[in-house]
Amino acid sequence: MHATPPRKRLARRLTATAAALAATAGVLATAVPADARTHGRTVDVQLLSFNDLHGNLEPPQGSSGTVTEAQPDGTTKAIPAGGVEYLANSLRTARKGHEYSITAAAGDLIGASPLMTGLFHDEPTIEAMNKIGLDATSVGNHEFDEGRAELTRMQRGGCHPKDGCAEQGKTFKGARFPYLAANVLDEKTGKPILKPYTVWQHKGVKIGIIGLTLEGTPDVVTAEGVKGLKFADEVETINKYAKELDRQGVKSIITLVHEGGMPASGAYNFDCDTPGAGAGISGPIVEIAKKVTPKVDAFVTGHTHQAYACTIPDPSGAPRTVTSAASFGRLYTDTTLTYDRRTKDIVRTPVKKSAYGKPAANNPRTANHVVDRNQPKAADMTALIDHWKKLAAPVADKPVGYITGDINGRGSEAYEKPLGDVIADAQLEALAPADKGGAQIAFMNPGGIRSDLAFKASAGEGDGVVTYGESFTVQPFTNMMQSKDLTGAQVIAALQQQVSGPNEAQPKILQISRGLTYTLDLTKKGAERVPASSVKLNGTAIDPAKTYHVAGNEFLMGGGDGFPAFKEGTNKRVGASDLDVFNAYLTAHSSKATPLAPPAADRITVIK
Repeated sequence: MHATPPRKRLARRLTATAAALAATAGVLATAVPADARTHGRTVDVQLLSFNDLHGNLEPPQGSSGTVTEAQPDGTTKAIPAGGVEYLANSLRTARKGHEYSITAAAGDLIGASPLMTGLFHDEPTIEAMNKIGLDATSVGNHEFDEGRAELTRMQRGGCHPKDGCAEQGKTFKGARFPYLAANVLDEKTGKPILKPYTVWQHKGVKIGIIGLTLEGTPDVVTAEGVKGLKFADEVETINKYAKELDRQGVKSIITLVHEGGMPASGAYNFDCDTPGAGAGISGPIVEIAKKVTPKVDAFVTGHTHQAYACTIPDPSGAPRTVTSAASFGRLYTDTTLTYDRRTKDIVRTPVKKSAYGKPAANNPRTANHVVDRNQPKAADMTALIDHWKKLAAPVADKPVGYITGDINGRGSEAYEKPLGDVIADAQLEALAPADKGGAQIAFMNPGGIRSDLAFKASAGEGDGVVTYGESFTVQPFTNMMQSKDLTGAQVIAALQQQVSGPNEAQPKILQISRGLTYTLDLTKKGAERVPASSVKLNGTAIDPAKTYHVAGNEFLMGGGDGFPAFKEGTNKRVGASDLDVFNAYLTAHSSKATPLAPPAADRITVIK
């Protein structure tokens, strides 16, 4: 046997050293020697992801159905986007030419859904996700809207325990993909209620997928929805299962977590790595990403309904991709994971962008893509929508009101939203009678406004007509209304809790009924942003010692969204559902001859 020449031995050592540095230091995949790729040492695994679909199988209405794109000249452009017919086609087109492709989601696929799927307890959405080829999803807070038992039914199948089968003779088969709930524990056993992770495998390539929701889920779900459950710390949970997967020989790991961040711009193509890695994003996901073990190679996130593709360094300083695809199926994220067959790990690839945040032509490693409506529709999704729309039509198509123009809610970026005023006024009117609690003030949580009321017809109902299906999309939870007695001090405290405590970093500005006014001074900090002296009812300052009758939905009045002041109220009375109250108001205050105009939204004086 001939000895290997010294020059060749040296070359081999240098090649091995370069590959090892690439795996441990997180350098670009292109730094792996070309001959290693030629001989099949590395393989590119495509990760397609989305989040917060909320059952939006049809294209969302109004501004909720657009994405903002930054233009080279500094302007922005609104692009119509979304709809599962287009999402399915986008994903299927993106998969072409990729032998190794994973499709994953970061929670809130269901819950707060439009009528077409919400009427059938989101069975149509699960059916659509089965057809779309979803490999795994984490749970989100809205997966608990109907409680643990219903989430379990979504996974395993079976007919609804009260409403029965959606169609006679057909039993719901459940999700063909795993719902992952690593940090959702049974209070008695301390064990996860569903699988904490799954392992995707193809031709020797193994990718571990951990899924979980935000630890604060009980703060944004009704108490009944999370009864008997505990929600563990995100970082501790991810680290625990990353270590478990590593012991099993699974070195490549991604995490699907229903928690997110807030980019500095609302444009989907904003470069959140300007001026440095992760510099353009804030919020809970930043701290989570910084603390989670380097064993995790990428994060798919959600909850905030924002769009970003960032690089946030892990505890070792290596770059790690953190992405979110807005909401409602308007975007999907395409990430390339370079898998090293020798180390069985991912060679870290930072987000690579060109100007204006778009992927660089020669290295499109991670980017969000618009689910535009100029592409062909997926025929199987069209058939699915047509089928369920036909079943829902007798309820969905009934007119409940008329409007003169768009009344924006979810799509409004203002603190006080025109549709928020309408909803709060509807709740005040419904609970103002003495036998309903004699309400003087009504509050609406902004997160409960799920859409806009669009003037343009969505089907054949005509422009300006509000159908039951459209109002349901705005108020899909059917939370029961409540009235309580609160002192003036508690009313002021509730308003100050919008911008203090758990809501200080990301304010939750309540929508308020007519007659209530106050100042929101953003030049100050914490509770001082709402001066007590500015809070007035019908022009008279709120008296801290006086009792006021206050209305709100059961979630808010139970202290949800970080408002413990409402929980302190006394003399509780229960009214109709928020949806019934909303529909009754639209019917009473509008007609074909006298449609409802968008309100001025001038109850909150904002100082910036």
